[in-house]
Amino acid sequence: MLSRILRLSPFHIFLINCRDCFTMKDFLGSKLYLTSSLNFFFGEALRYFTNYIVNQVPSHCFRLFYYRNILNFKVGRNSFIFMSTYFDRRDNFSIGDNSVINQKCRIDNRAKVTIGSNVSISPEVYILTADHDLQCPFFSGRKRPVLIGDYVFIGTRALILPGVSLGVGSAVAAGAVVTKDVPPYSIVAGIPAKFVKSRNSKLNYKINYGRPFS
Repeated sequence: MLSRILRLSPFHIFLINCRDCFTMKDFLGSKLYLTSSLNFFFGEALRYFTNYIVNQVPSHCFRLFYYRNILNFKVGRNSFIFMSTYFDRRDNFSIGDNSVINQKCRIDNRAKVTIGSNVSISPEVYILTADHDLQCPFFSGRKRPVLIGDYVFIGTRALILPGVSLGVGSAVAAGAVVTKDVPPYSIVAGIPAKFVKSRNSKLNYKINYGRPFS
């Protein structure tokens, strides 16, 4: 076994460092490690290309084509994802018609993120789906989907935590930290976010942020 380890090339050592979730036995005894390491490498390369190159291109049409065809996102008609929006992976993301995600938002789509129609998400909003169990002896990771209903408004620099659902027509004030579900047509604010008042339940507008270069 030692002689086999000593014959590892620098490339093999690089792969071991990249994927410490597999054991040395896995690597030496099968192709599983190599395949997983390559998947990890290309996944990281795609994430870098998406979040530091594609999302800086000042063309909505180009980014939309990339999101739909390369990342396999479901993006509805007349919806806009502005520049500098950060995604964590392919898939696990859908947005309805006439909705907008403004610049510099973080969409953690490691679990599924579902956004409805006529939704307005202000700049620098964070939507998280993954965290760690602080009570677990092994600090285990966990993933929970986020659901955002139609006609929702989320103010600048609000934070939506994993597993939260925002009901139809609800609104989140700027800077709020949403830790639990928000009922339909409710306005919440603060840290943690709490109910402030109700919103008009007869919403009937169509969002149009048609900015081809944003």
